[in-house]
Amino acid sequence: MVSENNSGLFDTKNGVPKHIKGLECSVRNCSYNDSECFCTAKKIRVGPTSAVTGSDTICATFKPKEF
Repeated sequence: MVSENNSGLFDTKNGVPKHIKGLECSVRNCSYNDSECFCTAKKIRVGPTSAVTGSDTICATFKPKEF
């Protein structure tokens, strides 16, 4: 069973996030990408600590998929 709460969609059977609501990810080789461009990480971290534009930032939560 899946329920919606403020932090996204969760599988109520095991509490694993289905995806973070409103957060899209186009990085196909990230293990947190659910193949539908949604992030399934429990939380994300964006860096570096200073940026001037959006292109200056990166997702520090990235974890490569194991094939």
